[in-house]
Amino acid sequence: MEVTLTAIKADVGSIGGHLLPSKGLVARVKDVVAEQGKDFLCDHFVGHTGDDIAILMTHEGRAHCEAAHRLAWDAFKAGTKVAKAQGLYGAGQDLLKDAFSGNVRGLGPAVAELTFEERESEPFLLFTADKTEPGAYNLPLYLGFADPMYNSGLILSPSVGQGFTFVVMDVEHTHGDRRIELSTPEDAYDLAALLRDNGRFVVESISSRADGEQAAACSTTRLRNIAGKYVGKDDPILIVRTQKNFPATGEVLAPYGIGHLVAGFMRGSHTGPLMPVVAGTGVSFFDGPPIVSCLAFSMREGKLSEPADAFDHPYWDWVRTKVSQKAHDIRAQGFSGPAMLPYSDLEYGGIKERLKKLEARFTVEE
Repeated sequence: MEVTLTAIKADVGSIGGHLLPSKGLVARVKDVVAEQGKDFLCDHFVGHTGDDIAILMTHEGRAHCEAAHRLAWDAFKAGTKVAKAQGLYGAGQDLLKDAFSGNVRGLGPAVAELTFEERESEPFLLFTADKTEPGAYNLPLYLGFADPMYNSGLILSPSVGQGFTFVVMDVEHTHGDRRIELSTPEDAYDLAALLRDNGRFVVESISSRADGEQAAACSTTRLRNIAGKYVGKDDPILIVRTQKNFPATGEVLAPYGIGHLVAGFMRGSHTGPLMPVVAGTGVSFFDGPPIVSCLAFSMREGKLSEPADAFDHPYWDWVRTKVSQKAHDIRAQGFSGPAMLPYSDLEYGGIKERLKKLEARFTVEE
């Protein structure tokens, strides 16, 4: 059976600032998805990470299905009405356009989609992140798919060992989608050279070289490029199929134990470690730290199993403690040096205006 996984995510309102959505808001989104999707969806799941609500849908037909995208748009619009009625902060903030035109891409919400012929056993992971940039998944995806230090299948499995093809998007190129295709292991160094720049080059998809099947799909939305100004961090969503010709589930998860440093945190303008959290966790310290949750599913004929929370395990408690220390250490540095993003990446324009005013006060001594 050919199935499409469509995952769409947006921030449409939050309690007490950027903490988490209200129960009423989430319930309204769930109601709309259940009602509008009953005639064409195989299955669905609605959850949240931080203040972002994620809608996962399974359906027949290809990606970019207008009915699925419209359903998500309508659900987020309905949730926005609840958020406004409750006085929630940032009501509808990720819905950057007024009119739906068949697809939510370019309208604000983050989208990740995969279409494939379902395997006998179809395990996959849904990653949702908050308070960070679309390139936050770059390092974990590189390590999980291209580095035998994390993916032992690259040297133990003949099929996995054939490597993977990465499609990388230049998200700063606004006049059309600018992409490059690189294959590992031969292009591994070129791939690393691009993926070090999380703010510009983002993994869009990964496919197996053993059978050509797509293993991963990641959102590449840059909200500031759509709105023309800072309206919130991009908060990416990622789907990864696992096992057989793909990395094992544990090989995909292992890199998140690093708590690697990404852009985000308060006002989207600081550097902080990405913390793996239990699904449904809100945001707290300094509008952060940047967080990511992971739900594991199995699927048969488009029907989802109940989710297993991949980060709800004693090992990840230790990781969260370690990440908390890293977050505290870099935040203790305040605005100085790498603790705050460089001028070119700052989401808020106020500091640039401040520096422009100071220009006239400089003197030059010959």
